[in-house]
Amino acid sequence: QVQLAESGGGLVQAGGSLRLSCASSGTIFSINVMGWYRQAPGKQRELVARLTSGGITTYADSMKGRFTISRDNTKNTVYLQMNSLEPEDTAVYYCNLQFLGKTYWGQGTQVTVSL
Repeated sequence: QVQLAESGGGLVQAGGSLRLSCASSGTIFSINVMGWYRQAPGKQRELVARLTSGGITTYADSMKGRFTISRDNTKNTVYLQMNSLEPEDTAVYYCNLQFLGKTYWGQGTQVTVSL
């Protein structure tokens, strides 16, 4: 059984930084995609960034230059470094893992950016 455990969310002032982590456990195929999505109140869940096991990254346009995704394949862990945070970044951030046609989600971690 695959499980994802996020950590690192919290409250930060605008312009500040946070680092999210997501550790995965269980039987995981070595070729996979790990990433982050977010959902703000009243909005649909959207892609933040994703990173394949081969090192290919994809960012949402609004996160480019501010957010950096990275991963440690030996630990099946993905990270999201978020800089220059804006109130519009306030959302629940979800870790995502995909392999062999299956998708797994973490429970989410709240990120709140205040003025």
